[in-house]
Amino acid sequence: MNAQVPIPALDLAAPPFGLHSVCRTLSAANATLERFAWLGDRLAAAVWTRETREAETVYAQPGHHTLSCYLDGGYRTERQKLPGIYGAPSRLCALPGDHESRWWVRGHMHFMHLYFLPEHFTQRAVRELDQEPRELTLADRTYFEDGRIAELCQRLANEDWANPEGLLRSNETAHEVLSLLLRSQGVRRPGVAFKGGLSVATRRRLRDHIDAHLSEPLTLGALADVACLSEYHLARMFRASFGQPPHAWIAAQRLERARRLLRTTDLPLARVAADCGYANASHFSHRFRDAFGAAPNAYRQAFNQALNACDAGR
Repeated sequence: MNAQVPIPALDLAAPPFGLHSVCRTLSAANATLERFAWLGDRLAAAVWTRETREAETVYAQPGHHTLSCYLDGGYRTERQKLPGIYGAPSRLCALPGDHESRWWVRGHMHFMHLYFLPEHFTQRAVRELDQEPRELTLADRTYFEDGRIAELCQRLANEDWANPEGLLRSNETAHEVLSLLLRSQGVRRPGVAFKGGLSVATRRRLRDHIDAHLSEPLTLGALADVACLSEYHLARMFRASFGQPPHAWIAAQRLERARRLLRTTDLPLARVAADCGYANASHFSHRFRDAFGAAPNAYRQAFNQALNACDAGR
């Protein structure tokens, strides 16, 4: 490494997940880390540059997914199993956590990485694709093109990560990227037979029941009645089909509804808290800050600023 910025693992006492493998691989291959940030929700982003005549880079099962977007250069960089196919600005690579790959890097490269976990697809699989999350994985794709994802990656790379409002905007952008990525690069796990989950109809019934009663107390017993199962069997089968235990899924849905209301309405915090099933505004603010690193009002302000900036740029 060119020693301009330390490897992120060195300045993070307890990172949400390890990035040692990718960072050490790149630093050993003469890459310079320009910027790095945890974006909240266990998402991380980094911007790298490389200047080299020719070097081999090997990634070996990093344990987390990586989306790479070339910002500049990369015209003579290729993956060894795909000779003759080169990078270029706005080209993307989706690299699953269990993948292994070798690359020949030649010349200048400026690129952004978005690091995330398989669990980031969990809620999206159920809500956006109506599929069990265990059925899906990230496809291993090299140099694919997607104009919208590339645009969002460029926006993410240009954001001010040292600014709290910039981090919140980056978190929103990253989540939009993940939704698009799931739809375009999510694939069914090959040759795997899944057992022990809920039927499709029961999963949908539970999902819709939780949505309809999110402002109320929800209990395992009530959900078991909806599913016509015992509490014990529901807890086990719910986790298999939703990717989370019931309490964690419900908590995530409350936070997601809160984010949506903060983005799309001017409701006072007390009303948002009530609509999302929190005891009061203070309880809601505490949970929201724990999840996203910012108070609800700060989140709403950051989102509105980003929206106004987009409108002004049109």
